[in-house]
This record gives sequence, structure tokens and C-alpha cells, in this order.
Amino acid sequence: MAFLTARKDGRNEIRETLQTAAGSRARTLAIFRGSLAPEILDRAAERALLPFDPDALRERARQLGVTVIEGHGDAEARSLLKRLRSGGAIDPILAGLLQTELVQLEHSEVPVELREASDWLEVPPAARGRALRGLLRVSDRIVRSRPAIKSRPPANFPRFRSKKKRSS
Repeated sequence: MAFLTARKDGRNEIRETLQTAAGSRARTLAIFRGSLAPEILDRAAERALLPFDPDALRERARQLGVTVIEGHGDAEARSLLKRLRSGGAIDPILAGLLQTELVQLEHSEVPVELREASDWLEVPPAARGRALRGLLRVSDRIVRSRPAIKSRPPANFPRFRSKKKRSS
């Protein structure tokens, strides 16, 4: 039976355990970073010598926090989208053919706010973390560069007042 493990360096491995005369031996079927795509599962299934359960591997990937890509072709679509958003170009005839085919597919409208987030679809978690830490450092510098905000001194609480003394 194949199993999925996460390594400390950010890589994920699909492995299987074989029983040999010398004992149990684990064998690597596929190594990947980022998302678990159907192509990775196909490659691992080709190399597997024991029964292979892709659904169990997908479930384990979700438990480990690895993004699971369900459909074939998504990787190519993501790659093309990334290429086009970064300023790359394709042959105009291919662009027309793609446009014709894409219009026929079922799709949903993407909110404007999420269009910019699509640049981060294929970015590995380590790079996302570096970007987030960079943003936090920038915001910290901005906060430190501002003058201190004047505020009222804290009130001494509770404050009791006695009635004014009457002069006699």
C-alpha cells in the first residue's frame, strides 16, 4: 500500500513498503513540491508494485495541508495562466483556438479581488512565507517611522469625590 510523507525541506514523497527477506523496505514512487496533481499520482501508480489507492493518498495530502488538484489538465492551465499573467505571449492562432474552446466550458465569474491572487497559485509555500514576512517587515517599518500618537494619560481609576466642604 502506498503512503504519503512530508519532509522537513518542503518536499512530499509518495512511498510504498515492500517485504523482503531482509525485512521491510520503503521505496519512493514520486517526489514533489507544492500541489498533489493527478500527473504525480499517475507517475507513482506506474512505478507501484503493490495495490495503489489514489483516494487514500489525496485524503492524506489534505491532512498534511498539501493542496490537491483534482482534474487532469489543471497543471497546464495554471502554467499557461501564470505565463500569460507574467507578460508571456502565445501564437495568436492558438489564442483564438483556446478562446473558442474555453467559451464552451463551464466556468464561474472570478471576483476582481481574486484575479490578482491567481499569481500565487503555483508559488510554493516557502516562497509565500518569505513574501508574507517581507510584508510584515515593511508594515513594521512604516509603523515605527510614524510619530507617536498623542493620547490622554490614563485616568486614575476609581476616582472618588467627596462633597465640597462647607465653610462655617
